[in-house]
Amino acid sequence: MPRTAAIPDATWQAIERRDARADGRFVYGVTSTGVFCRPTCPSRRPRRDRVRLFRAPADAEAAGFRACRRCRPTGTPAPSATARAVAHARRLIDAHVDADRDGLLTLAALGAACGISPFHLQRAFRRAVGASPKTYAAERRAGRLRARLKEGMPVTTATYDVGYGSSRAAYEHAGRHLGMTPGAYRRGGAGERIRAVVAPTPFGQLLVAALEADLAAEFPRAELAPADAALRGHVAAIRRQLASADAEAPPTDVGGTAFEQRVWRALRAIPFGEVRSYQQVAEAIGRPTAARAVARACAANPVALVVPCHRVVRTDGQEGGYRWGAERKAALLAHERGQRAGRRAGRRV
Repeated sequence: MPRTAAIPDATWQAIERRDARADGRFVYGVTSTGVFCRPTCPSRRPRRDRVRLFRAPADAEAAGFRACRRCRPTGTPAPSATARAVAHARRLIDAHVDADRDGLLTLAALGAACGISPFHLQRAFRRAVGASPKTYAAERRAGRLRARLKEGMPVTTATYDVGYGSSRAAYEHAGRHLGMTPGAYRRGGAGERIRAVVAPTPFGQLLVAALEADLAAEFPRAELAPADAALRGHVAAIRRQLASADAEAPPTDVGGTAFEQRVWRALRAIPFGEVRSYQQVAEAIGRPTAARAVARACAANPVALVVPCHRVVRTDGQEGGYRWGAERKAALLAHERGQRAGRRAGRRV
């Protein structure tokens, strides 16, 4: 970005709003102070005619500007008071759950301990973590219950050992995280019936290695039954989705947290052959500061293709990571672009 006295309107708005999305794209120097800052600097906004733009901190330093001590543009910015409060709240919740204490920390108690209002903490925590403090604590506790049950601990003992006040609470709150009752989970899925099917696709076998291995490890005593017509129809819908941009996406219900479900719905709304950045997905769900939480939700997606997390890329256009391998992501994107281009060419003929 060349230095210029004419600041583009969009750039100036980013500076005025302290837009976090602009951080890393440029720094600005203030001629009246000789200091250069990040777009998100908390200092008072300078006059527009006193601002000079630079691509990188080194360019600003070469022009004679010195780094701001508040936003530290040459290094990692100091966390804001709100960010510190959220981090402290998360540590308190982790300690509470890890100590196997009964009940949940209230928002009022967390807010008082972190020096922030409960309402502000709730909003900031959700933006940073992707879930409310209550949901985060429930998921952490369910994870501890899962570990105890896999070790073979009796359900009642495990229930109270991880801090549930009653077996009813464990069944009501933890059951949805396990996919079955705690008792069935402890028995390795004994008594449960799991259907699986194998189908070839241009990218390898669909619902085979990872799924079957995970099912066997997670539910070693469950009965793996042959696929029925409904399941085969679901797999056929996925294969049609791979083959054509006009195919209707198959229905799915894969659990996940409320935030993950919002992200996954947004991913399924991305048109065939197109991509979105993590930031764009965050904006689409009304959470523009939750790009990192969106990336975590993509990584947690348990069903490739059905929830097309391969269509989410980095802001700079690079493909980024993928739970099922970078090569497969690249192949999926190339395949979809080719299908889309062929479809357009056909319409022009």
